[in-house]
Amino acid sequence: MYKFEDLVKIMETLRSENGCPWDRKQTYETLLPYLLEETYEYIDAVKEKDYENMKEELGDILLQVVFHSQIAREEDKFSIDEVIDEICRKLIFRHPHVFGDRKDIKDAQDVLKAWDEFKKAEGKKRKSTFDGIPKSLPPLERALKIQKRAAKIGFDWDNIKDVLEKVKEELRETENAIAKGNEKEIEEEIGDLLFAIVNLARFANVDPTVALHRTNEKFIDRFTKMESLAEKEGKKLSEMNLKEMDKLWESVKKEERDVSI
Repeated sequence: MYKFEDLVKIMETLRSENGCPWDRKQTYETLLPYLLEETYEYIDAVKEKDYENMKEELGDILLQVVFHSQIAREEDKFSIDEVIDEICRKLIFRHPHVFGDRKDIKDAQDVLKAWDEFKKAEGKKRKSTFDGIPKSLPPLERALKIQKRAAKIGFDWDNIKDVLEKVKEELRETENAIAKGNEKEIEEEIGDLLFAIVNLARFANVDPTVALHRTNEKFIDRFTKMESLAEKEGKKLSEMNLKEMDKLWESVKKEERDVSI
């Protein structure tokens, strides 16, 4: 069975003078899409509880870590050993209740409360409340993190009813912007509306990314069933008008309700 050291050696060979032309051509930047893609593929595998695929996708993510580290070693920036050393040191330092003598940290809530303390001790004190939130995060996830940070220092709504009113307010402002026809204003108001909806999801203890993912899959499933119904009628959706497609859509929804009863 191959081991981690074998993977590092294989990558070193692929990047060598006699290695693979494609691998040798890659940079940190060109590899980013693959890192993101492999991460999302792993997320899909977890959601589907496909353990065989999870194993494969984790390997693909590990390959990306080794790939980036090999490029860095060639540039004398850092090595995979230094990457491993740094994360080991960080884990040990941030878990004094496991590897040290901090007896006051007893549960998950205590750990979360002490997390900023650990980071400050590492010299990672934030200059701003929002320091450390990656700009490259998907917008829904970034909005959620921003709101959680603001809420942590007390800048938050009192209850979900107020949040609902804010969503309605932003919807009205979006409607007004659309009525004016000002594209820049429409974009801004839709952004405000989406931000308010993320806040609503947070107050309802719903992950907005997960909720949207499930709605995406639900829509695809219903649309696919519509295509099947149209095919049974000897038609294609593209040949039908909106009224006919709406009828199929309602049929699919009715079938779902009947099954759930």
